[in-house]
Amino acid sequence: MERTKAAEAEERDADGQHARPGAATNRAMTMFSPADEEKRRGVRRMKLTATGLLLFVALVYVLAKWASHQGAGAWAGYVAAAAEAGMVGALADWFAVTALFRRPLGLPIPHTAIIPTKKDQLGVSLGDFVGENFLSEDVVRGRLRAVGIGSRLGAWLSVPEHADRVTAELSAALRGALAVLRDSDVQAVVGEAITRRADAQEIAPGMGKMLEKIVADGGHKRAVDLIVTRAHDWLVLHGDSVMDAVQGGAPGWTPRFVDRKVGERVYKELLRFCAEMRDMPAHPARGALDRFLTDFASDLQSDTDTRARIERLKGDILGRDEVQDLIASAWTAVRSMIVSAAEDERSELRLRVRASLLSLGARMAADPKVQGKVDGWLESAAVYVVTTYRKEITSLITDTVASWDAEHTTKKIEANIGRDLQFIRINGTVVGSLAGLLIYTLSRALGA
Repeated sequence: MERTKAAEAEERDADGQHARPGAATNRAMTMFSPADEEKRRGVRRMKLTATGLLLFVALVYVLAKWASHQGAGAWAGYVAAAAEAGMVGALADWFAVTALFRRPLGLPIPHTAIIPTKKDQLGVSLGDFVGENFLSEDVVRGRLRAVGIGSRLGAWLSVPEHADRVTAELSAALRGALAVLRDSDVQAVVGEAITRRADAQEIAPGMGKMLEKIVADGGHKRAVDLIVTRAHDWLVLHGDSVMDAVQGGAPGWTPRFVDRKVGERVYKELLRFCAEMRDMPAHPARGALDRFLTDFASDLQSDTDTRARIERLKGDILGRDEVQDLIASAWTAVRSMIVSAAEDERSELRLRVRASLLSLGARMAADPKVQGKVDGWLESAAVYVVTTYRKEITSLITDTVASWDAEHTTKKIEANIGRDLQFIRINGTVVGSLAGLLIYTLSRALGA
């Protein structure tokens, strides 16, 4: 249906001006939905009803006054008084309702067209209201405490199907995070972190304490047993090589048979030494080794030169390309292992996560202390968010309202609450009529 000029004038902005630049964009973004159009039709029907009631009481007033002048009974005065008060009430409420959305009859009456002219101030007030009454620490804590998230979450997690679902979601999130990360960046970070940590920490004292404890507990004896056993076995298998090495190092002027005898003697002594050291726990060489390791452990902790040499050795090792490549490649292996475990529903990682979730859910559902801790963490997190970002949250409301087109906003609000407001006009007509009838009746009863 084509709109009339009167309807267009009634819906025009209070100052009779066109919307500011950008209004077309805002209007396009907030087009009326079919539900809004249906609400607007309902508002128009209620406007016709309220206006029809006003015209009805006006007609009744005219007829009652005419009947009174024609000598009708006293009833005409009562009817006229009720109708007159009804007209006053209807007109007053029409003015009040209309003043919310536009200037009544287009007249520049102060404090009218409240919504289009005070839209931005209403947005600021709404943002302040939300910030003070919904985003305060006491309100957030009280609301979360009343909900009892800890117990509810625990009861939910204790169900195996829910734990499976959370485990699957966590696995998907983990795979997604690992897919987003670039291997080169992670490798660089890991390598730098390990190198920085190693450079910042002196390792000699720690090594000295560990070696001292190993020697005191006899933990090194197994290593000595293994070494001398392997040395003895190697000598047995490579006797000719040892003798040839000794003969090759002899002076050129010595006879060949002497070199061979010396080589055989050296080989036999080495073989005997390894056999005795292997078979005799109290061998003097073992005692000498124990004393050496004990002294070396002490030097690692207290000798400045020894500690400095260890630090230089550490730096040389960490600086080698092979070591850096090994550190960098460790991330690739770890990443592959984690991805494989996250994808496999029967992997140890997922089974342990699922078991941990079920255990956590059972504890949260049954233990008030755990529930209190979880509720406290959630409350603290929520309070931190609302107190830290309260201004940003309220500014979102304020800026959103400020970006709305005034004319379109007015129509939108009127479409949603206008029908109920028209009942105010109807109620004003009825209540005004009853009040007028009561006042007229009391006046006649008191002889006024």
